[in-house]
Amino acid sequence: MNERRLPFESYGVSHRGCVRELNEDSYIVEPRLGLWAVADGMGGHEAGEIASASIIHHLATIGFASSAPDLRARFEDRLGKAHAEIRKLSLMRGVTIGSTVVALLARDGNFACLWSGDSRIYLVRRGAITQVSKDHTEVQDLLDRGMITAEEARNWPRRNVITRAIGVSDEIAVDFQQGELLPGDVFILASDGLTAHVSDAEIAAAAALSPQGGCEDLLSKVLARGGTDNVTIVLVRIGDSRNGSATGMKAWAP
Repeated sequence: MNERRLPFESYGVSHRGCVRELNEDSYIVEPRLGLWAVADGMGGHEAGEIASASIIHHLATIGFASSAPDLRARFEDRLGKAHAEIRKLSLMRGVTIGSTVVALLARDGNFACLWSGDSRIYLVRRGAITQVSKDHTEVQDLLDRGMITAEEARNWPRRNVITRAIGVSDEIAVDFQQGELLPGDVFILASDGLTAHVSDAEIAAAAALSPQGGCEDLLSKVLARGGTDNVTIVLVRIGDSRNGSATGMKAWAP
């Protein structure tokens, strides 16, 4: 089976915003490893910055994987170690400590998106934007059950209450989505400090810029609109390659 190696161009930015005194977000950009991730320490909880930093610290040790299943296994192993570390700290301090995480893994012409919480990952393909992740929030649950409308959700008083995060319960619950990479694809990973101020259309427009230009454009919009939360943005653009063929949708299975 041939490998299909596609080049990546990526960039990330993080800012505490205009209101918060501390930036509880962390991120990693490792195109050599096929790994990009954003973690958002739970706002309003003690040591959120420690939780997000723990996730990124452990992901940074992932090393070079031999295959897509190996990369996913390494990711899940490091996330499990971060989860245990955060849980231990939470029990020692007697407080709830946690962090969202959203990640993009890329290997052999395929991608995998994994997430827990309300940090998001978008895919812009041929100019059209799709939200790959689905928020783990109370308001999303209400929307899914048809109990509120999309308009009501935008102003729902508990719209920022998340239902999943790393470190807050005994077990890790992470959702997964996979697909084939195409040249020109752009992935945008972001904490909710971005999506609170910027529309999907503006994210899609920024994806047409270079990764650095797109990140800086989106960050400037957030700050100009009040930046009520920490904001972290990672953009990943997929290049072109003629080497080999894609390994298919089952690439990430063990």
